[in-house]
Amino acid sequence: MPSEERTARLSVLIDPKKKACFEELCRREDITPSQAVRQLIRSFIEERLGADWRDQVLGEDLPD
Repeated sequence: MPSEERTARLSVLIDPKKKACFEELCRREDITPSQAVRQLIRSFIEERLGADWRDQVLGEDLPD
C-alpha cells in the first residue's frame, strides 16, 4: 500500500465559529473538511521543502 494511503489521526482544537465557517466553505466547494486540511498540509510542506517533498517525506520515487 502506498504511504499516502495509510492514515493517522490529527486532532485540532478550533474556535466553534471558525469551524462552522470552514465547514460551510468546504461544503460550497464540495469537499470534505478532511480533504481541505490534507490539501493545506501538502501545500505547507511543499512551500517549505520544495516540489520534490514527496520523495523526502514519503520515500517514494515519483512516476515520470
